[in-house]
Amino acid sequence: MSSAKDVKGPRARGPEAAPGAEPEPPSGRDSDPEPPARGRGADPEPPPPGGVLWSLAGDIRALLMLPAALTLQVAHPAVGAGVDEHSVFRTDPWGRGERSLRSLQLWVYGGAEAAEEGRRLRVLHRTIQGTDTRGRPYHALTPANYAWVHATGFPVYQHAARYLIRPMAPAQERALYAEWLQVGRILGIHDRDMPQSIEEFWPYWEKMLAGEIEATTVVRELVDVDQPVPPPDRGPWPLRAVLRALWPVLLPPLARFRRFVTIGLMPPDARAAVGLPWSAEQEKRLRRMCAVLRVVVPVLPERLRYLPRARAARAARRTAAPHG
Repeated sequence: MSSAKDVKGPRARGPEAAPGAEPEPPSGRDSDPEPPARGRGADPEPPPPGGVLWSLAGDIRALLMLPAALTLQVAHPAVGAGVDEHSVFRTDPWGRGERSLRSLQLWVYGGAEAAEEGRRLRVLHRTIQGTDTRGRPYHALTPANYAWVHATGFPVYQHAARYLIRPMAPAQERALYAEWLQVGRILGIHDRDMPQSIEEFWPYWEKMLAGEIEATTVVRELVDVDQPVPPPDRGPWPLRAVLRALWPVLLPPLARFRRFVTIGLMPPDARAAVGLPWSAEQEKRLRRMCAVLRVVVPVLPERLRYLPRARAARAARRTAAPHG
């Protein structure tokens, strides 16, 4: 997902586009970007406080899961082409990452802001269109494309949690999927365009891996350890100055780690479909790292264990809870 500053070029103006200058999205059922009717004035509900996603998405270990999901998103030829042509991920990777994370946190912890964020994203993506690597015209809000971006989250969460937290019981997996469907509705995706149960999801997933997913240009860049990345431009200026000075030394190991967690926490069938190599030795290293994190993270104080938006939502929920 992108934010208003994540697109570029004359066709990629987001909410700042001049009045009357916004082009119409493609017409017809297969490219209808509007959300389903849910009653006059009713917004889709975000995932429930205290649910599986509520506990998972704000945990700092979820940061290690995001690269796998983002890489799978751009393995779709249309999504990859859209990011390749319109995103600022090459020139502003830290800003784009920060905005994407803020957006995701709003879907889960934003309350009334969640639906507003979904609307903002749909406005942003209305002008993103072009031709994908297979010569097919694409639009970012074509349901098959937009739904794939959403769909990647569930299998990555389900798979990566086995390593970083604990394997989910079947009831937890079902709850996670139901909550992820709520996120899809917040994003404006019709129920008809999302598999409505786990039993429907896995055949869809296998079909996408077998016939649609590939190692796009953006996928190759995201796992390339030699790809240039500018030093961080967020945080206190003394820290930025130190990082800038040390960046030539810090970037190579950070790039290797990014590739390691991106490929390692990707579901194996997706990893194979994209053609990303993974060895038995790498698997052992990943399991050792995750074993340490499973022990260390749960004993951290809340201010270190949870991301700011999640931490604030948890505090607000405790304050609102009735006292016995």
